[in-house]
Amino acid sequence: MINPKRKILFLCMGNSCRSQMAEAIVNARYGDQWDAVSAGTKPAGYVHPYAIKALQEIGIEHKGTSKSIDQFRGIDFDLVVTVCDDAAENCPVWLGKGKRKHVGFPDPAKAQGTEDEILGVFRTIRDDMLIRLEVLLKESDHK
Repeated sequence: MINPKRKILFLCMGNSCRSQMAEAIVNARYGDQWDAVSAGTKPAGYVHPYAIKALQEIGIEHKGTSKSIDQFRGIDFDLVVTVCDDAAENCPVWLGKGKRKHVGFPDPAKAQGTEDEILGVFRTIRDDMLIRLEVLLKESDHK
């Protein structure tokens, strides 16, 4: 019998940058094993254009939408991951089922400077996610 995909939810406040990038990376790179979604406690209502551009640069076409955490109440997840930066923000609390983990990233939407400098911040977060999410998923496979 084929193992069903495991479900993962990425949470942050606005669901426009970090959680969107995490959702896209997991679905693109680990979609054979994981089904990723993302949400926010205060959804921004859009996916940040630089998040989409940073993903496109590594071959990921993301067509995500900014979603409220309320859409996923009552759904059982295998893993629920907060991606906000603990020092700067209050992370959302998930009251549903699913093992909770925190993998914090600075908010690239707060980046300032030229377009290239701002996009550079999104690239840095994306590249960090590529490494840290792989580790997270491998750890989850062994528990």
